[in-house]
Amino acid sequence: MCALLCEPTRLGVHPVRNRIWLAPLTNQQSHPDGRLSEAERRWLLRRAEGGFGVVETCAAYVAADGRGWPGAAGIATPAHAEAWGGVGAALARRGALGIVQLFHGGVRSPRSLTGQGPWSASAFSEDGPGFEVPRAATEADIAGVLAAFASAAARAVGAGFAGVELHAAHGYLLSQFLSATQNTRSDAWGGDRTRRMALLRAALRAVRAAVPAEAVVGVRLSPEDFGMARGLDLDDSLATAEALAEDGVDFLHISLWDATRNTRKYPEQHPIPLFRARVGAVPLVVAGGIWDRADAEAALARGADFVALGRAGIAHPDWPRRAEAPGYAPARPPFRAEALRAADVSPRFVSYLRRFSGFIHGP
Repeated sequence: MCALLCEPTRLGVHPVRNRIWLAPLTNQQSHPDGRLSEAERRWLLRRAEGGFGVVETCAAYVAADGRGWPGAAGIATPAHAEAWGGVGAALARRGALGIVQLFHGGVRSPRSLTGQGPWSASAFSEDGPGFEVPRAATEADIAGVLAAFASAAARAVGAGFAGVELHAAHGYLLSQFLSATQNTRSDAWGGDRTRRMALLRAALRAVRAAVPAEAVVGVRLSPEDFGMARGLDLDDSLATAEALAEDGVDFLHISLWDATRNTRKYPEQHPIPLFRARVGAVPLVVAGGIWDRADAEAALARGADFVALGRAGIAHPDWPRRAEAPGYAPARPPFRAEALRAADVSPRFVSYLRRFSGFIHGP
């Protein structure tokens, strides 16, 4: 028996066949102009066929000045929307609920890709090769990006997806506004904790107003500093989650990187129960190194409603179906490139994965 993990549930008004979610994964598979590629389509549909209850896309940029890397997917134009057309319905026919992740890179949108200098909450500097000091956002920038998130969400739902997720984690623009070190503004968009979360809350309102009532709208958060997510305090993140719950968010997706570890700020406490206590009945999605059924069930036991698989979902497109067997022990890295290609991981995605030490075996 797969127990709670494999039981049907709901996300908003939508039935979901299980609590297993394909995490949004950068893969560089899209065309240079941001249009969805056939490789990306195959990647998503293969995971739906493998039994994932929710299939979330890679991050899709909402505006040309928010593109974050080569091969990024876009949902900023009608041409982008046309390329996404039919994917959401195809996921649904295979039994999965489709969600598009929306993002703007902010300081992580380099001039080499956008043709203009990056902008963020404030001008700030960080050590690192090639870092470009961003200019501080103007009111026109803020109004423009709110409209861009709303338009992108409408395109996603119009393309047949059940909803969207606002990417406010991993150091992208919405996360930059949440950051105490990257947002040093003194106006309505920065300063104290409440004003630093103002852009994210405004984006949630704008998106909600742009899509039908039955569309699901969620948010992804980084609880504490990790990687490019900087200036984040756990108590601030918990307060942000509570505010979003009060605003009517349909789900919260917490990116933990390692779902087995306790928090840095409170080493005796695990983050899942902390967020569970602050968001009430709002569905909580948890990602972070979940590899096998025991990992997934541990996250659910701590209070998560869904578990999001990243690396395990790359290597094992049928993880949910196979996890119904009690003895399922999915293979772990390193993987051979040909095995990944057989799982509909494109050569471009395989090339991207080589930057992660130990994931791919051999040349």
